[in-house]
Amino acid sequence: MEKVVLVDEKDNELGLMEKMEAHQKGLLHRAFSVFIFNSRAELLLQKRATSKYHSGGLWTNTCCSHPRKDETALDAAKRRLQEEMGMNCDLEKAFHFIYKSALDNELTEHELDHVFIGFTDEKPILNPEEAEDFKYISLEALNKEIKSSPDNYTIWLKTCLPQVEQFLQNNV
Repeated sequence: MEKVVLVDEKDNELGLMEKMEAHQKGLLHRAFSVFIFNSRAELLLQKRATSKYHSGGLWTNTCCSHPRKDETALDAAKRRLQEEMGMNCDLEKAFHFIYKSALDNELTEHELDHVFIGFTDEKPILNPEEAEDFKYISLEALNKEIKSSPDNYTIWLKTCLPQVEQFLQNNV
C-alpha cells in the first residue's frame, strides 16, 4: 500500500497516509513533476496509461508522482523518471506550487508540487503500466493544443505550465 507524505503549506511533514485515502479526502501532500526538454527545446510529454487510478489517458508532463517517507523530492523525481520513462537525466529544481482540483473517480488532487526541469536527447523507454505513449512538442504548439482541447491534458500540467515557461525564460 503506497503512502504519501502529508504536509502543510510550508512543506513541513505532518504524517503519512495511504495514497488513495489522501486523494479521497483531498488532503495536502507532497508531490513532484518533471519536465524534460530535448535540444530542440521541445517538451517530452507522456500519455498516462488508461489504467491509472485518475487522469488515465490524458497527456501530461514527462513524469510525476509522490516522494516516499525520508526520500527527497529530487531523489524521487530521478527514481520515477527511470521507472516511468526509462530515462536518466540531471534535474534542476525550478519552483514549487500548491494546487487543489477535483479529479475523475471522485478524487481530489491537493498537492505541494516540486517542479524539476532537465535536458536530454535520450529517448524514453515507456513503462506501459505508467504511460502508453509519448511525444515531443514545442511549448507554442502545446499551448495551442491545450487551448483547443483542454480536456486532453492533466490539470497539474495546465496549472504549472506558465510557471515552467517563466522559469525557462529567466534561467535558460
